[in-house]
Amino acid sequence: MLQDMRDNAQGTIAKVIIGLLIVSLSIWGMDAIVGGFSGEPEVATVNGEDVTEREFLRVVQMESQRRLSEMDDPDPSMLDEDQVRRDVLESLIQEKVLTQDAEAQGLELSDQDIDSLITQMPQFQVDGSFNRDRFVSTVRNMGMGVGEFRETMRKQYVVNQIRAGIEQSATVADENVAQLLRIQNQTRDFRAVTLAADTVRDEVEVTDAEIEAYYQDNDDEFQQPERVDARYIALSREALAESVDVTDEQLQEFYEERSSELAKEERRASHILIEDGADADETMATIQQRLEDGEAFSDLAKEFSIDTSSAEQGGDLGFAERGVYDSAFEDALFALEEGEVSEPVSTSFGVHLIRLDDVQKADTPPLEEVEDELRRELAEREAAERFAEVRSELADLAYAADDLAGPAEELGLEVREKSDITEEGGDAPFDHSGLVRQLFSDDVLKDGFNTELIDVGDNISVVARVSEYYEAQKKPLEEVSEEIRTSLIRQKTREALQERADTIIADLESGKSLDDLDIGEWQSYEDQSRNNLVLGNAVMAEVFSLSRPDDDSNVFGSVVSDDRVTILALDAVNDGEVDRDGEEFRQLRGFLASLEGQREYSAYRQYLRDNSEIERQ
Repeated sequence: MLQDMRDNAQGTIAKVIIGLLIVSLSIWGMDAIVGGFSGEPEVATVNGEDVTEREFLRVVQMESQRRLSEMDDPDPSMLDEDQVRRDVLESLIQEKVLTQDAEAQGLELSDQDIDSLITQMPQFQVDGSFNRDRFVSTVRNMGMGVGEFRETMRKQYVVNQIRAGIEQSATVADENVAQLLRIQNQTRDFRAVTLAADTVRDEVEVTDAEIEAYYQDNDDEFQQPERVDARYIALSREALAESVDVTDEQLQEFYEERSSELAKEERRASHILIEDGADADETMATIQQRLEDGEAFSDLAKEFSIDTSSAEQGGDLGFAERGVYDSAFEDALFALEEGEVSEPVSTSFGVHLIRLDDVQKADTPPLEEVEDELRRELAEREAAERFAEVRSELADLAYAADDLAGPAEELGLEVREKSDITEEGGDAPFDHSGLVRQLFSDDVLKDGFNTELIDVGDNISVVARVSEYYEAQKKPLEEVSEEIRTSLIRQKTREALQERADTIIADLESGKSLDDLDIGEWQSYEDQSRNNLVLGNAVMAEVFSLSRPDDDSNVFGSVVSDDRVTILALDAVNDGEVDRDGEEFRQLRGFLASLEGQREYSAYRQYLRDNSEIERQ
C-alpha cells in the first residue's frame, strides 16, 4: 500500500493538486484552505449571519472570568457552566439582531471615528494623554485583540445610538406625574387602639395530640441534614512562631543589629499647609520666594496655613516619632537636616512646606526591656520563612497518608476535631466553602482519603478527613416537642387576636363605640405620612391600604403581631400637594420618562427578536 501511495504521489494529478495548494497558501494563507473545505464552525445563525464558535467560546471565557471575580471566594466549580453558555449565546444572538438593525438604518462608525473615541477614553490615558501601551495591555487583559475591541466598539456605539434615541424620545403626561405625586405625598387621619396578647391567652391551649400531628405533617421542618465529624490539622504562621525557640545568642545578635532603631528618634516640625487646587503652585511659589527674601516661617504660616490650630503657633507641630504622620509627610521630614525646609509635599490634606526644627534621640533601651518584643519578632521572621516549606511538606504527607496522625507527628503539629459539620458548613475552619465541599466529596466522604491542603485564611492552611458520617434523619419528637408547642401557641395566639379584632370591627361597623365594648380608648393621629416610624411599617402599610372613607363613615382595619393586635379606624385621606413648577415634579417626570423609555426600548428589542430568523446549532 505504501508503495502505491508513493507511486501515485509522482503522478500528474497529484502534482496539479499540490500546485493549487501552494498557490492558495501563497495568496490567502492556511485559513483559505481550511475554510474552503469546512468553513468556520458556528453556534447559531441570525438572519443568515453566523455567530461563530470561536466568538462564542471567547465570550464564554470572559463571562466566566467576570462571574468568578464577583465571588467572595472564587471557585470555578461553583459556576453553572451550562447556564453561562446559554446566557452568552442568547446575548450574542441579541447583539447580532441589534447590529443588523443598526446597519439596516445606515448607522456606522468610520475607523477615524473609532480612533477618536478610543483616544478620549480615560482608561487608556497616562497623565491626561492617550497611551498606546496602556491601550493594548488593557484590551489584552480583557481577553480581546485590538481588532476585536475596535469591532466591538463599532457595534456597541451604533446600537447605543438607537437605544438612546428611543429612550430619550419617551414622554409621560403631566397629569400622570401629578397623580403619582398626590399619592406619594398623601397623608391620612386615623385612630388606633391596641390589645395585648394577654387578653386572649386563656383561649389558647395546645395539646400533645396537636404537637404530634404537627410533627407528622411537617417532616421537612424537622429534618437533620447529613453531617460529619472531622479531624483536621491547621497550619498557621502564628502557631509556627510560637513553636520557634529563639536562643540567647540569636537574641543578643538581633538586639545589637537593631540597637540604632530601638533608640527612638523624635523630630519637631513646623509646616505651612495650603489647599491643593488650581492656584496651589502659584501660592506655594509665593511662599517660597518670601522665605528666600527673609520673612519668618512662623509669620507665613499664620498668613497662609489652613491648619488653623498649628498656624496660631507659627506652624509648630511639636515632637513626633515615625508612624504619626502621612507617609509622604514623614519621608520628607525624616530626610531633612535641622533647620532645613522641604520642597512642597502633597498629601490627602493638601500641600505642605515642612521645616525641621529639632531632633531628639533617646538612648537604646536595655535588652531586658525589649526582650519579649525582639523574641516575638525573631520568631515571626523565622516562621514566615518556614511556613511555605512546612506547608508544602504537609500537603505531600497528607496526600500520601491514610490518616492525619502520621503527618502531624512528623511535623510536630496537632490533630484537632470538629463535630456536626453539614454541607452548609460549621465552626471555623469549616466555615470555608472550599474545605467543606472537599469534605463532602466522594473521595473524602466515601473513599476515606484526606482532603487537599486548603488555604482558609491569611497564612492558615488546613487538611482534614471525615472521622464519622451521619445520614440525614428526622429529629425525634421529644427533641422538638417544646419548639413545636411554642410555635403552635404563637400561631393560635395570632389567630385568636385576629378573631377578636374581626369581632370588634364588626361591632364598630354596626355603630357601637369603644366604650360600649370596654376595650380602651382611641389614639388619634392626624396628617400622617407613609414614613411615620413611630407606629411601625406594618401599621402604616395597613393604614395606607385601606380604601378612602365616605364623608359620614369610617373604614376599619387591623394589624396582628405575636404580642398584640392594633385596630385602626381611617377617618380621612388628604391628597398630597403638587407644584408643577417645582423640582420634585421635574425629577419625577424625568424618572418616569426614563422608565417609559426603557420599556419602549425593551419592546423594540423584543420586536426585532421575534421577527428574526434564528437557528441554533
